[in-house]
Amino acid sequence: MESNKNSAAIVEPVYRFKHLLGIEGLERSDIEKLLDLSDRYVEANRLADKKHSTLRGRTLINLFFENSTSTSTSFELAGTRLGGAVINMSVGTSSIKKGETLIDTAMTLNAMHPDVLVVRHADSGSVHLLAEKVNCSVINAGDGSHEHPTQALLDALAIRRRINRELDGLKVVICGDIAHSRVARSNILLLGKMGATVRVVGPPTLLPMGLGTFGVEVFHDMESGLKDADIIMMLRLQTERMAGNFVPSIREYYQLYGLDYNKLKFAKPNALIMHPGPMNRGVEIDSELADDIDRSLIREQVEMGVAVRMACLEALVSRQMISAGDH
Repeated sequence: MESNKNSAAIVEPVYRFKHLLGIEGLERSDIEKLLDLSDRYVEANRLADKKHSTLRGRTLINLFFENSTSTSTSFELAGTRLGGAVINMSVGTSSIKKGETLIDTAMTLNAMHPDVLVVRHADSGSVHLLAEKVNCSVINAGDGSHEHPTQALLDALAIRRRINRELDGLKVVICGDIAHSRVARSNILLLGKMGATVRVVGPPTLLPMGLGTFGVEVFHDMESGLKDADIIMMLRLQTERMAGNFVPSIREYYQLYGLDYNKLKFAKPNALIMHPGPMNRGVEIDSELADDIDRSLIREQVEMGVAVRMACLEALVSRQMISAGDH
């Protein structure tokens, strides 16, 4: 890719798979290639001329069955900056609300010959099912509590750029609603592959069974969980996925698990904080701390999101071109 013009001819694929459905199944080298390409897009996006022709003549469909602001907007912006035709399907007014099944939707979209489908769905595994029924590439923008691979990639990129090195040896702590979080699952998988040590902290009601199989350390209090942490990822309480009372009260949750300057002292003096958004200020994180540019990577996470999604789109389309002998 040139800094702000057309992409150079690619002789071998940056990414070797047809789809990006999760971090699971990727090797460290796959992740590093995507992050390196994303890095170049970060710099390109800061130039006055942000337009590229990588997706010229290609069609991207954003199919979101769940509400989203940052993810859907960044995919739309990514596709547009790459010169593609971007279509945002409104599920609320589509045939899906009238009883059309996911398979029917897949077959309908497949007949339109898109090049990339970006899908978010409330049910785990639904994006994998759809990917089996279409000819184009599919990117998982979040499926239930399963995975959200581009979020984990952008989180890794934000960390890597701030600390100016790879993630090996970092102690990363993920705090909060682990049980309902696809972000947590994708980050646990990616961080482990990249050589980081991962801890999770939360009340027992918000920690899923079998966490030990992921190679993470589990804590139920912030003081011991945050000890010597380099990076602290706070997660939103996903009340829309909760059936029943998982926490006694929001006030008590914040007192025990909400991150503020006092709890931050348990971590390393230069520890950085993250949040995938949207934030519940005063619930998962103190508002002043969230806006502290010296400690918070939250703004960088938003910027990295566009670059990572541009890189993923380029990687998938470039692979298509190579497979078709069109390069």
